[in-house]
Amino acid sequence: MIASVAPILIAIGAFFLRIINLDIPKGFVFDEVYYVDGARDMLKYGVEVDGLKPEFVVHPPIGKWSIAIGIKIFGDNEFGWRITAAIAGTLIILIASRLAHELFYSPFLTAIAAALLAFDGLLLVHSRTALLDLFLTLFILIAAYFWFRQQYWYASIFFGLALATKWSALYFIALFGFITLFRLYQQESVKESLRTVTLRIVQFGVIPISIYIFSWIGWFISKRGWNRDYASNPFSSLIYYHKQMLDFHTSLVEKHAYQANPWSWLIMGRPTSFYYESPQGCGSNNCAQEVLALGTPVLWWSATLAVVVLIGYWMWQFYQRKVDSKLTFILLGIIAGYLPWFFFQKRTVFSFYAIVFEPFLILALVYCAKLFIDRSRNPADAQVIILGFVAVVFLNFVYFLPLYLGEVITYAQWHMRMWFSSWI
Repeated sequence: MIASVAPILIAIGAFFLRIINLDIPKGFVFDEVYYVDGARDMLKYGVEVDGLKPEFVVHPPIGKWSIAIGIKIFGDNEFGWRITAAIAGTLIILIASRLAHELFYSPFLTAIAAALLAFDGLLLVHSRTALLDLFLTLFILIAAYFWFRQQYWYASIFFGLALATKWSALYFIALFGFITLFRLYQQESVKESLRTVTLRIVQFGVIPISIYIFSWIGWFISKRGWNRDYASNPFSSLIYYHKQMLDFHTSLVEKHAYQANPWSWLIMGRPTSFYYESPQGCGSNNCAQEVLALGTPVLWWSATLAVVVLIGYWMWQFYQRKVDSKLTFILLGIIAGYLPWFFFQKRTVFSFYAIVFEPFLILALVYCAKLFIDRSRNPADAQVIILGFVAVVFLNFVYFLPLYLGEVITYAQWHMRMWFSSWI
């Protein structure tokens, strides 16, 4: 009974950690300056503007509408900007733990999945910052959950919402759609599967694209939208606008102090500093206040090893012709969220993009935990060892908590947490 309610209790605790002093730091944190401004415009005009002129933006509207909901309910202040992200971050813990239950049918492992997500710094920082990536993660995770249950109509809706938040959702739609069609090809003849193939094309193509287009409704009905009057046909104008957006994304090669090559993401080689100031009030002449998008190091380094182990295990299963569909599902989520970035070596990218596949990294760790329990002579002892690992992750999380919450600490305390020069 305790194990079954543990994910809910963990999520409640995680939610309180997300909303405590949510209005700190004051002012904009990192790219909040763009997305909060966009959310304000959405509420006022239904489309983003620069003063009275159309504004060129490079991301679809749904993420900014998500931020706008918080502003509408709680006001145009730091708490209002960030509250929907705090809710989204909490929902991710609940949904990922529910997915762990579907995968492993173990209250113990379900609770472990919830705890590991709750004790991750990267997820906490995203949950306290009004950026788009956490909403993308939430929609992708829900879509993946329904996909695993083969509820493709529901999955298509959330894939569409994800695409209407950031274009990188397209990688998930393409990969999960391809795997769906491939499995169908293995199970049925072409003639028998023709109707089903048509349905899958609708579910992984037509519906997500339709939701994406509809998300631009504010742009369609407003005369303030960027390039709205490029052509008499609004769809032609939207296509032209998207060509400009694509040009921006493909030509974004400007150097940034915190850009990080994808090779370093899993090991947190170059975490992104969202905020840094040297205020007073720490009891020392030199104080520091930082919000660092750093995954809990012990957790992420362990997850990196887990991924390596599971790739090898999957290859061995493939050789034995006994591939576990659950393992394949976990690896698909990591591949769709991570692998595409390696093809953009010249583009300016950041390690906090890894948030979108973090739930699958946690599931990879939990899968390894299941293997450890199943192959242990004494499963109870194995569970104790796993709980010990979670305790170490928790202590590591608490140690870096001042950097996740943006607390004012002494410079010496801050420097002690800079384990590598690349973190500065």
